[in-house]
Amino acid sequence: LVGQGCIEPGSIKVTYGTGCWMQMNTGSSPVLSDHGLLPTVAWRLAGESCFALDGGVYITGGATKWLKDGLGIISSPAETDLIAQSVENNGGVYFVPAFTGLAAPHWDSYASGMMIGMNGGTKKGHIVRAALESTAYQVRDVMDVMIRDSSVPIMAIRCNGGPTRNQFLMQFQADILGTRVYSPEC
Repeated sequence: LVGQGCIEPGSIKVTYGTGCWMQMNTGSSPVLSDHGLLPTVAWRLAGESCFALDGGVYITGGATKWLKDGLGIISSPAETDLIAQSVENNGGVYFVPAFTGLAAPHWDSYASGMMIGMNGGTKKGHIVRAALESTAYQVRDVMDVMIRDSSVPIMAIRCNGGPTRNQFLMQFQADILGTRVYSPEC
């Protein structure tokens, strides 16, 4: 949180990887979540404490790995950016990568993954795009409850991790959150 410069209440740090992990600076008071997010001490300095809400998603970049290793429809995660941009939209395809259940805010260890909306016109680009979009939707789910639990509006989102190199993902994330997403990779 500090390393990404999230020192003001409402600033959020997101680490994208196999899963996705988020912390939101909530200021000088801990916030108890109604959605299973973890209140934590972000830092203590000169006797003053700053608190955060902590939440995560089990499978994000892991879905891209599945496209490569499980389905064999991509040869590397790097190519998903151009493949996702090769189609105008997701073609009605939606993907829930609940390979190990769902984490925050759903907390359903029995959930299983699914892909819906496919038809005879579904192309590889639609499936790849739906997988990337699923990451952004899951991050939004967590951020929505962070805002609801804390009553603190989003001030900034700072990101790191390998998937942040994906321009499509980062732009889609910014679009559905309605805010700028800062990444050293973009």
